[in-house]
Amino acid sequence: MSGDGAEAVFLSAIALTDFRNYAQLSLKLDRRPVVLVGENGAGKTNLIEAVSLLSPGRGLRRATYEALARLGGTGGWTVSAVVQGPDGPVRIGTGLDPAPADGGPATRSRRIRIDGEEERSSEALARHLGVLWLTPAMDGLFTGPPGDRRRFLDRLVLAIDAGHGQRVSAYERALAQRNRLIEDYNADRRWLDAIETQIAELGTAIAAARRELVGCLAELAPEADDLFPAAELSLEGEIEGWVGEMSAVAAEDAFRARLAEGRARDRAAGRTLTGPHRSDLTVVHSAKGMPASRASTGEQKALLIGLVLAHARLVARLTRRTPLLLMDEVAAHLDTRRRAGLFARIAALGTQAWMTGTDAALFEAIGDEAQHFAVDDGRVRPLRPA
Repeated sequence: MSGDGAEAVFLSAIALTDFRNYAQLSLKLDRRPVVLVGENGAGKTNLIEAVSLLSPGRGLRRATYEALARLGGTGGWTVSAVVQGPDGPVRIGTGLDPAPADGGPATRSRRIRIDGEEERSSEALARHLGVLWLTPAMDGLFTGPPGDRRRFLDRLVLAIDAGHGQRVSAYERALAQRNRLIEDYNADRRWLDAIETQIAELGTAIAAARRELVGCLAELAPEADDLFPAAELSLEGEIEGWVGEMSAVAAEDAFRARLAEGRARDRAAGRTLTGPHRSDLTVVHSAKGMPASRASTGEQKALLIGLVLAHARLVARLTRRTPLLLMDEVAAHLDTRRRAGLFARIAALGTQAWMTGTDAALFEAIGDEAQHFAVDDGRVRPLRPA
């Protein structure tokens, strides 16, 4: 059980078939953190990407499902694992069927199975496993475009609200429909009204979920320290402002009215200019009162790690289960003191953290508190006795 009173949830086994550079892999595990060491291109990130697909969404690289298939393989792939938790062992899996041998058309959607039973949506995975991650691609989060921060925030929400991803997808589809409709001066007004009603309902729910998540993370800020400083988060967006000032129904009505009155403006712009798709996440270094975008590279990395660790604590508190934490190449950019601090926080969380690196020496401080593996060209072997 973790320091937050959450039940430990971890993978006791994982198996891959024709996934990225893995033709076949079967790995037995215990509840300790997992350290993967190997040269660049050996398959370390591919393995934690496979783990990330055991949760709703498209994984830590957001790759197309076809792109995950091994070159020279069948065109399909599978990832399966045994999850140990309060419900006992549960086998979960996902994958893509092989490409048709005759090259003809076939349904190529991702498949989900839990204990052998087919599931209609990847949301079912969230009932058994929460997965969070931190990758080098996220290092520019504070200085990059607002869309990157919105996707990051939505991923945080998804870890505690499995339906959030579907709401975001439905909102984006409805938005695309409206953008096409307003280009047509003769479009049926009733159809446009209906689409805008849907956008208002979904958009308000998305804004409310983001706002709630930011508020919950703010409550954890006092638990940060100088190693991984606290970040003050706020949302910049008209809809988020309305959600904080009025009821959800009133916010929906205001959003719908703003869409209706802005049709001519949006037609001229070629896109919808109001909604949570235009919002931004503002991050400030709490102790210094300085925007994260102006902090040093080292401070930004520490802020980001602190934010991910705070989110892991939040998930454990709200779901009463520890999430898996995937940290790609995180130790290489930390000094000795921060590496030791990171390992200590992972131990306190009680989470099965998966960490990758090119140098085994980076993980000496964690010692036998983790299980260490060498990764070489799609093959994985233990570095230390179990």
